[in-house]
Amino acid sequence: MTHPPLAWPDAAREAIKGDLTVAVAYLTPAGGAVVTSVSPVGVADQATGEVSFTTSLAFPKKLERILSNPSVSLAYHTRAHGFATHSCYVLAQGNASVDLRPPAQRLAELMDASEPFLGKTRRGKGWDWLLREYHQERAFVDIEVERIATWPDLSARGPVTVTGPSWPQPPAEQQPPKNATTPRTDVPALARQIAGLPHRLLAYQGADGYPVILPVEVTGHDEGGVRLTAPPGLLPPGGRRAGFLAHAFQPQCVGLSMRTLTGWLTVTDEGALYAPHTSKGLAAPPNRTVATVASGLMAKHGLRRARRNGTVAHLRQLAARSAAD
Repeated sequence: MTHPPLAWPDAAREAIKGDLTVAVAYLTPAGGAVVTSVSPVGVADQATGEVSFTTSLAFPKKLERILSNPSVSLAYHTRAHGFATHSCYVLAQGNASVDLRPPAQRLAELMDASEPFLGKTRRGKGWDWLLREYHQERAFVDIEVERIATWPDLSARGPVTVTGPSWPQPPAEQQPPKNATTPRTDVPALARQIAGLPHRLLAYQGADGYPVILPVEVTGHDEGGVRLTAPPGLLPPGGRRAGFLAHAFQPQCVGLSMRTLTGWLTVTDEGALYAPHTSKGLAAPPNRTVATVASGLMAKHGLRRARRNGTVAHLRQLAARSAAD
């Protein structure tokens, strides 16, 4: 960091330290954004101005994207099942670095930090074997926070308070993709899939290159896509690539559902229309034992695959190139 760490507002500090589930957005080479959910378990250091989350090396796609373009945003968008108590919507934007080989002490500190949020870690010979890859083969994504925007309500309505560089002007329209902007997935089926997922967010690339994540409401759908509403003035006019997240989770994330989309957003005076192009879903059962076993097996299988097909080696090459830059 070439300047003093950003002074975090009290509302941001409480959310960063206390929210159970956070939305994270990163950018794609085509200028789109992907938004997904993570549980950062309060890992942050205000003295250095960094907030962090981890991800398994078994699921490397987000790491590839972040290593290629380190502009990342985190949206503290729900107080459900966490420890923060206010009702502010907090958006933190910054530049990420990736630690692919964290020391054992840092991994141990992560496990200690996770227990108030996610419950007691399973221990014992069998559990240690099953969860070895899930717990030990993890990468840290550390974000140097450059800007924090805070709204007084979780819907992002009301006046925004910006700490750091001023909020940029709306970004210009993007060129549409060559293979059309219309939906490429079954819109009615998608509407059914997200109907029971209460937390909905949209992400796009802002004018200064950082992703912007905003809460949205789904008001309907038709052959053109999903119709959205957002607080006035927050969605930029015109057309652009955008990511969409709908998710739900229970205490300690024992039981969660998530659907992540990429697609094309069109904003006019008549409203906002989101045409989904890709759709991926994830669900974990509301049973701690079943969910833990599944996580361990998925991490083992995914890491073996990532090593076998060269993905892990590719990540390390990207990390070395990023560090050199």
